Amino acid sequence: MAKSEFIFDLDTLDFDNPIADIETIHKLIPQRYEMAQVTAILREDLDRLACAGYKEVTEDEFWVRGHMPGMPIMPGVIQLEAVAQLASYFAQAHDLLGAEMVGFGGLDEVRFRGIVNPGDRLILMIELKKTRRGRMIVASFQGVVDGKLVVDGVLRGIPIPIEMVQAQRSRGDEGGRKASST
Repeated sequence: MAKSEFIFDLDTLDFDNPIADIETIHKLIPQRYEMAQVTAILREDLDRLACAGYKEVTEDEFWVRGHMPGMPIMPGVIQLEAVAQLASYFAQAHDLLGAEMVGFGGLDEVRFRGIVNPGDRLILMIELKKTRRGRMIVASFQGVVDGKLVVDGVLRGIPIPIEMVQAQRSRGDEGGRKASST
């Protein structure tokens, strides 16, 4: 893919001076520990509603041991989770949805075009195409490793009322089912 086709020119991304580190990211999105998939935010363009960040993919990732032994490859669903977390961060940082949490609303036109291995830096980029406050965001996304596009597509984010999640947990309701005590 030509450099001009990326959401951001990769040469403009300053890894030494991120605009938000993991602590700042954690103030806006709830994922922690093994599920925290964004290392830092590198750039935002509020005129275009675009954001870039990255994930340092390490040998210590929870999936390395089992996907696949001896030749670990970052699962596509984890790549998509990383992009979703970037979109969630951006939506929360700029109050685009008016909600306490942003959840996955769907994916379209997703293509995996390369692999991501431990030791890679996965650059994540989004550009919002549609925002409907209180309803949804729609964003084009790209994931890049070593200057090559490895994943792209369109994602949708939806507001999730945090009180609904908390109420389900307090009732013991997991995934829409009553939790069993046996």
